Amino acid sequence: MPELPEVETVMRGLAPAMQGAVIARADVNRPDLRWPFPPQMAQRLAGQQVLQLRRRSKYILADLASGESLLVHLGMSGRMLVSGDPLGQFVHEHPAAEKHDHVVLHMDNGARITFNDPRRFGAMDLMETATASQHKLLSVLGPEPLGNDFHEAHLIAAFEGRNTPVKSALLDQRLVAGLGNIYVCEALYRAGIHPARKAGRIAKTRVASLVPIIRDVLSEAIKAGGSSLRDFRQADGELGYFQHSFDVYGREGESCRNPDCGAPIQRIVQSGRSSFYCRQCQR
Repeated sequence: MPELPEVETVMRGLAPAMQGAVIARADVNRPDLRWPFPPQMAQRLAGQQVLQLRRRSKYILADLASGESLLVHLGMSGRMLVSGDPLGQFVHEHPAAEKHDHVVLHMDNGARITFNDPRRFGAMDLMETATASQHKLLSVLGPEPLGNDFHEAHLIAAFEGRNTPVKSALLDQRLVAGLGNIYVCEALYRAGIHPARKAGRIAKTRVASLVPIIRDVLSEAIKAGGSSLRDFRQADGELGYFQHSFDVYGREGESCRNPDCGAPIQRIVQSGRSSFYCRQCQR
């Protein structure tokens, strides 16, 4: 599932084609994805100017002139692809319609935004912009890891007394929003913290050190266009490149990249997810 850097990358790719433009027509080709679409979604989108695109955790929000916001979640295999709009120095022609093109937004500037999702685990919803933070999917979220509310004091307090593994704590969207399996593994490696360590038993100084490390990992991944492992593509169809910089994720059996180590990367399963780590560098 796309994590924060991938969703941020898609949002930034959509912005030149959508922000300030009007949705001339919306084609909604099925009644639902993971959940039913809101009533009359096509009619509520048509004719609306997109005032702003923003991201909250792993969700993209398009604020509309109607006072509503379109929420988009990519799910496991969802893609939002732009065609017909200049992206950099290239123009991507409109491709032929595909079987899993579930929602298509025709913009008044000639761009077309296609939401394609073979597994249909994605989601779309419409809500009032003024109360969007109270939406059931958004109201439970913790602070953004790249925002001002995510700081050393917050993480220390969030970890205090917790008997869960630090890996699980960082994946808890109530504590910090948008982190997923890939970037938690990478951050814990850089911090030298074993993923199975109990969150409440880690020294406060080490917990505090996680904050800038998490910020750095996410910022580097966004700069690289995210990580493309299976389905993820940027809005222009290109792959992300951060997977080439992984220190531990997906590298089971390969040598640790720390020149003073060289031990093989290990993999364990925590709550049904693979955790990758170096047994020498992470304690």
